[in-house]
Amino acid sequence: MAIQLTAAARQRMQDFLAKEPSAVGVRFGIKRTGCSGFGYTVDLADAIAENDQVFEQDGLSIVIDRKALPFVDGTEIDFQRQGINASFVFRNPNATGECGCGESFTVG
Repeated sequence: MAIQLTAAARQRMQDFLAKEPSAVGVRFGIKRTGCSGFGYTVDLADAIAENDQVFEQDGLSIVIDRKALPFVDGTEIDFQRQGINASFVFRNPNATGECGCGESFTVG
């Protein structure tokens, strides 16, 4: 499997990358947080480490630590605007539960 981006998420990430030409891509991962256990992280990737997996989509590199990959493999990342709020939205087939706000998730 892989990580998939919607057109809106890809455009948002490309906008960030255009402002940081030294970045090699976007780093997607997880951290322990929230009321459900794990939260998603999205940052610019300064480098690709030996333990990273890189997915390419339309010229955009998505960098993921291999330790996080079992938790997020197959995730679709979208970017949505609702009124004055804007955020990435994650559709993760590995998640067995999410908190009410969608900020954290659990896996089986």
